[in-house]
Amino acid sequence: PVLLGCGSAQPGGCPALCECSEPAKTVKCVNRNLTAVPPDLPPYVRSLFITGNPLTHLPAGAFPAQRLPDLASLNLSGNHLRTVAAGALALPALRQLDLSGNALASFSPQAFGEGGSPLEELALRGALRDHGVLLSLAALLQSGTLRNLSRLELADNGLVLLPAGMFTALPALRQLDLSNNSLVGLRNVSFQGLGQLQSLNLSDNSLGVLWNGTLAQFRSLPALRHIVLGHNAWVCDCAIEDLLAWLKESDQVEGKETLTCASPDKMLGKALLKINGSDLNCSVPIDLPSQLQTSYVFLGIVLALIGAIFLLVLYLNRKGIKKWMHNIRDACRDHMEGYHYRYEINADPRLTNLSSNSDV
Repeated sequence: PVLLGCGSAQPGGCPALCECSEPAKTVKCVNRNLTAVPPDLPPYVRSLFITGNPLTHLPAGAFPAQRLPDLASLNLSGNHLRTVAAGALALPALRQLDLSGNALASFSPQAFGEGGSPLEELALRGALRDHGVLLSLAALLQSGTLRNLSRLELADNGLVLLPAGMFTALPALRQLDLSNNSLVGLRNVSFQGLGQLQSLNLSDNSLGVLWNGTLAQFRSLPALRHIVLGHNAWVCDCAIEDLLAWLKESDQVEGKETLTCASPDKMLGKALLKINGSDLNCSVPIDLPSQLQTSYVFLGIVLALIGAIFLLVLYLNRKGIKKWMHNIRDACRDHMEGYHYRYEINADPRLTNLSSNSDV
């Protein structure tokens, strides 16, 4: 038989292409070639698995709130989801949502409805390859719709930079997984307001250094006790001094003894905790503004010296310069008198005729 998108309901209210367990309040529609969400899901379902199907679109009302008042856990991983429309996930009891392994191209910031959502866990592993979807997710998180979110998984998405202020409206967040991305820095990321954050996974990224502003945010989070930083491209030069000092004094980093340098070549493979100040050769701190200020002072001194020498030369040659000025004045006067004489001749007709008839 041809497997259609939904199938017909079996006795007991279970869709034909799914497996249902009323005692466990569970429905599984796994690898059943579904192209749409079955419309006849049993109202008792609390845990729903629709995975491994060619499901591409979640329209508004895909999971009717009135028919599924107790649906708390929804796993939609490993499908072919491209779009999630506004209102598609507006479920009153939804606590866990897994959209991992989908190539999302459009995710509405109103996917959970206009009001707040009770969602506590959101998994998006490998689902945010499209930059537009990342921006839509950031808008959703910043709107305050998911203020109850306690676990957010954004691993394996190839993220290079995160939108500014992405996590500022998540006061209940406890676990944040950003592992296996390509993050090169966190300077535009604010962790302020995450007073409940306990675990932060930043492993398998491209971090070269953590600046003092980020480290200060880590210190200010009272519940943060598990930070994972392994397998990053740490650059062991003078800029890493603040990170080294924080690592040596902090008990927040798991496995900090295994962190090693990725560059420069002379530091390759060396443990960060075993680096001394002499290894970095930072006896003279790199302070670009101070260097520029020093350069400007030096330039001013040079210009003042040149000006003083010029004035001295003028003073020593004042007589010659005065004679030279007089000569120029006399030459200009003679030249102007010649112009004046010619003007008088041209202006007087008698002198003009005399000049033209004269052999002189």
